[in-house]
Amino acid sequence: MTQAENEKTGLELAGENLFNFAVDRDDVKTLVEHLSGEAACKPAAVEYELQLLKIISTGWSISFFMGNNPYRDQLAEIFWKLIHAFSEDLSDTTGLMTGHDIDYFQILKNRLDMYVAALTAKPEMNEPAAIIGPEFARVCGDADDVFTVMAGARMFIITVAQVKDYLESIELQ
Repeated sequence: MTQAENEKTGLELAGENLFNFAVDRDDVKTLVEHLSGEAACKPAAVEYELQLLKIISTGWSISFFMGNNPYRDQLAEIFWKLIHAFSEDLSDTTGLMTGHDIDYFQILKNRLDMYVAALTAKPEMNEPAAIIGPEFARVCGDADDVFTVMAGARMFIITVAQVKDYLESIELQ
């Protein structure tokens, strides 16, 4: 561990750990590899949207599971600042490679708004994954594609559970 890492607070380390989890692609790749060949949505679109969903679900879980914890807002801010910096780097790199400007962070915000609107529109639903899955498939190109619905629902469920477990295992200061 370097000197700088020794000086980081538990809150900063937690924010970095959650950031690293959110941008890790292993589970994204696994879900895409197991996507049925009968899926109507293109695997590249599913992979792209799974990564967005994982980042959004991680950030959402911080706020949701920390409830009234006095460190909730600070941890969420650390996480989203890291995501913002990551997004800027990704946008710059993609822009150089494609010649088109993109704003990855704005895309994340748009997807978050989309998922929140879908959840808000169906307050009677007790299981958020039952709303997230179809909305995920819709943004991938086909809301009725059961294989893509399941991939999105799985990503949401797995991400939320892992963030919850992580938050319950740490003490913040």
